Amino acid sequence: MSEAPAAPRTVSADPGSVNLLLRPPEPRAGWRVLPARVLAMCAVELQKLSHDRTELYTRAVQPALWLLIFGQTFTRIKAIPTQGIPYIDYLAPGIIAQSAMFIAIFYGIQIIWERDAGVLNKLLVTPTPRSALTTGKAFAAGVKSLIQAVVVIVIAALLGVSLTWNPLKLLGVGAIVILGSAFFSCLSMTIAGIVLSRDRLMGIGQAITMPLFFGSNALYPVSVMPGWLQAVSKVNPLSYEVDALRGLLLGTQAHLALDFGVLAVAAALGITAASSLLGRLAR
Repeated sequence: MSEAPAAPRTVSADPGSVNLLLRPPEPRAGWRVLPARVLAMCAVELQKLSHDRTELYTRAVQPALWLLIFGQTFTRIKAIPTQGIPYIDYLAPGIIAQSAMFIAIFYGIQIIWERDAGVLNKLLVTPTPRSALTTGKAFAAGVKSLIQAVVVIVIAALLGVSLTWNPLKLLGVGAIVILGSAFFSCLSMTIAGIVLSRDRLMGIGQAITMPLFFGSNALYPVSVMPGWLQAVSKVNPLSYEVDALRGLLLGTQAHLALDFGVLAVAAALGITAASSLLGRLAR
């Protein structure tokens, strides 16, 4: 008779694996968790864009019309002092900032939609800090706005606008656009946490976008504004964004350190305000 097969030898368990089953791993330190979760939230937000790219195409129409119609018309009129550069060149950085702001300023509508769909409640019960949720969404809005800025830069180049192609300056342009969009998206999320309604948020968003745009230096220099509008422009973050973009893209005189500082502080304050009101949306 053939011998019975020998029983397989028992493999001794790895002591490390046993310890891992009996005792959970040590949690990561907060400074390591926060950046990882911010990047995760940003990636989740950007995945939504990959499913529907029509937003990018449709949002490119308005800045193209501004450059084609408004820019070329006022270049011929020469009624606005532009430091000796063609008006369409002067206008292009303002339109980049405007198109980025228009994307970010309605970002709170998405938060309200997530609240209505039950997604926000699920996110808030996770260990992820609310500041990480807000920061991830804010910088996702910044990346979307950066894509829009690239589209506007390409359109401007096709129209003959003299823009710089210095890689370092273009990186600075990207940083400025992201910081500005982060602030305006947080402003939108803060308003959403106050009004708690999509219709109200739409009304407020439409009410503040044009004053922010016309109360900045996007269309004309601050020097030609009346005194009260100059005061508004000095506290308008969009003015600092446009000033930095003109300095980087056109080489005009700008206060880059001040512009970066104001936008960074504004983005930090916006993230703090939006994070504090995020829980109110889930009630």
